Amino acid sequence: MGGREVTSWDGMHITVAGLGVSGVSAARALAGLGASVTVVDGGDSEALRERAASLEGIDVRLGDAETLPEGTELVVTSPGWKPTSPLFAAAAEAGVDVVGDVEIAWRLRGPDAPPWLAVTGTNGKTTTTQMLASILRAAGLRTMAVGNIGTPIIDIVLGEERYDVLAVELSSYQLHWAPSLRAHSAAVLNLAPDHLDWHGSMEAYARDKGRIYEGNRVACVYNVDATDKPSTEDLVREADVEEGCRAIGFTLGTPGPSQLGVVEGILVDRAFVENRQKNAQELAEVSDVNPPAPHNIANALAAAALARAFGVPAKAVRDGLRAFRPDAHRIEHVADIDGVAYVDDSKATNTHAAEASLAAYESIVWIAGGLAKGATFDELVTRSAKRLRGVVLIGADRALIREALARHAPEVPLVDLDRTDTGAMLAAVREARALSKQGDTVLLAPACASMDMFVNYNKRGDAFADAVRELASEDG
Repeated sequence: MGGREVTSWDGMHITVAGLGVSGVSAARALAGLGASVTVVDGGDSEALRERAASLEGIDVRLGDAETLPEGTELVVTSPGWKPTSPLFAAAAEAGVDVVGDVEIAWRLRGPDAPPWLAVTGTNGKTTTTQMLASILRAAGLRTMAVGNIGTPIIDIVLGEERYDVLAVELSSYQLHWAPSLRAHSAAVLNLAPDHLDWHGSMEAYARDKGRIYEGNRVACVYNVDATDKPSTEDLVREADVEEGCRAIGFTLGTPGPSQLGVVEGILVDRAFVENRQKNAQELAEVSDVNPPAPHNIANALAAAALARAFGVPAKAVRDGLRAFRPDAHRIEHVADIDGVAYVDDSKATNTHAAEASLAAYESIVWIAGGLAKGATFDELVTRSAKRLRGVVLIGADRALIREALARHAPEVPLVDLDRTDTGAMLAAVREARALSKQGDTVLLAPACASMDMFVNYNKRGDAFADAVRELASEDG
């Protein structure tokens, strides 16, 4: 299970479920290793047919995602396929294992493969993984941010480029299907209800997240400040790790021994220092974190903990954080109009992410709504009510947020936009402007998925930014 030397792919009959990016990557890689590959996908669009045509020599079956091809010895699934899929039920009945692309990548590693520093969590995974890669590069290490981000990890494992270490972002879906994964060190940033329709329960979701700690060799990094149960620390306690692996906490407060935290505007390490009972190592200033919102400082501390677990010097943490630039639609400042800041956090697609975003500002006109994915909003509204100057609601499930506001913040002015046309976001931004006062922040932090009105959260964020710029040009 651990690498090429113990797994023969030549002539093996493998079914790949899903013709997305990871499915195509897995199919090509396994066929290149001599496997007999069949790809199945329930769709049959023109785009899928074009993708199928690009897989020369590989059998692709569109329009049927339920029938297990005859002779299948292993199923490799794309991350989003639910465990309850009929194809997997057929595989179980036939005694055939189902694994994901991350598991295949892990099995394909060569004897000199670079170690993995792995990151998961409900929110902040991508930012933390990119911060980690930036810190590792600042230390002079050959690295790349991979996994649930950018280039498929199978392509990296089989590629000719050599790396010293990989910064690996992993989703709960990927972890569910990766039983053999054993990271050098790993972090679970936070846990909040998300994707429960896929996992079936919060307990199952947390259990899959916790798989990232299994077999860790050096450090299991957890969130000291987390109050939800199960906590990330609970997952560390339950993990079966290698002898000598340490639990390393990160906190926005003063760190105790074996923790990283913040003291008077300085990120400090009391975990990877001599005599950690008494000593602390300065790593960077809070102002080195971009942007220095509380949840992003937590991301930086988690990234620093993983880098320090790999032996990176303190100076590289500072230099890496200074060099890091976040992706679009993550607490992205768009413009200031009449003394009001307009901020795009369209990536806040669940309540936990939205709460962290709202906590970064004092007085907010909040634009929220979309597809709730089974979420409830009472706790979010209760915790954030004192910061709300006003609220503008959009999207299919906005009534759920409206009802929570009525229960817990009835005094907050509210605009309920019942429209889904292309001008809806501009209308929302106009309404938000009307509710705002100088010094406020108009914040797009939807707490919901975007697919009711937009292709993805990127397009939603683009629509917000375009609307803000149109407002600014009108003032021109």
